[in-house]
Amino acid sequence: MVATPQMLPNTDLPQNTEAKDQFGSVDPLSSQWQRDLKNSIRDIGELCRRLQLPTKLAEFEVGKKFPCLVPESFLQRMTTGDINDPLLQQVLPVAEEHKQQDGFVSDPVGDLNARKSNGMLKKYHGRALLVLNGTCAIHCRYCFRREYPYAEDPKNLMDWEPTFQAIQSDPTITEVILSGGDPLMMSDDRLRKFFNRIEQIPHVQRIRIHSRLPVVLPSRVTKELLTLLKSTRLQPIFVIHANHPAELVEDCEDALHLLVKSGIPTLNQAVLLKGVNDDAETLIELSEGCVNLGVMPYYLHQLDRVSGAGHFEVPEEKGHDLIRVMRERLPGYAVPTFVQEIPGESSKTVLPRL
Repeated sequence: MVATPQMLPNTDLPQNTEAKDQFGSVDPLSSQWQRDLKNSIRDIGELCRRLQLPTKLAEFEVGKKFPCLVPESFLQRMTTGDINDPLLQQVLPVAEEHKQQDGFVSDPVGDLNARKSNGMLKKYHGRALLVLNGTCAIHCRYCFRREYPYAEDPKNLMDWEPTFQAIQSDPTITEVILSGGDPLMMSDDRLRKFFNRIEQIPHVQRIRIHSRLPVVLPSRVTKELLTLLKSTRLQPIFVIHANHPAELVEDCEDALHLLVKSGIPTLNQAVLLKGVNDDAETLIELSEGCVNLGVMPYYLHQLDRVSGAGHFEVPEEKGHDLIRVMRERLPGYAVPTFVQEIPGESSKTVLPRL
């Protein structure tokens, strides 16, 4: 099965004040994070104008296939007038995305071969990953699931039941990973229903949430969300995604403080990206910024070779050199593991020195 290029599902929120969610309950659009999401920038021209940059720097045709989406909070952390701003580089559609490069494919990590049930990926022993939805609060141009067929996955709780049954029938699964898209694009009420159903599976002990929202849409980290995470019998583990120290400021810093102070183990994954964080000083500052907030550096990923992202790739040898400098400058706990996801392997592959 091969994924076909598609536009990700629309992240616009409905204009009315309340709407039925995918689990059949009413979801008022009254939360600050929902309003912040609704006010995100979706127009490439507006993004350039806000940053006082010429629109000719962007590629509008690319943006039609994989739309631009940038929350106001993330925009505020960019430097006006700087086309090389490392946060802007992650979200601005550019002409390089048109280039076809050998080895860059629609499904670089083998997600489709790992689908054991609709919405569930089973790659590693003891863990099952659920692709809860296809929406995000930001569209990162290097996204490895930018062509994933989200439309084929379950849309409501009843549709997920065969997947829950598959997890229940496999006693080796002790951890369920919630991914997407971004699982925190779901309301607290939706997440609660999901948690309640997973809690009914006795051999599942942990629930891991992979989300970029605490970084790009910090208002999503609310007291209500933290109460929900702490009220489940499952041990919650939170994995955020920050690539540059300039992301870990202001309201993002506040949100991560809330998350960490609540007692939830919190880790960071970063992707090694050309023009964003491919120098030792930036990666050292990123790790120190995470550690100072109580967030443990987890992985530094070699780029997943998804079509359209070739301009972000950093040679693996340079990645080894950067990790070596980090080891010389940082305590061991602050140095992430340099890894690559290779389809068919039984774990993330730790990249050895060549």
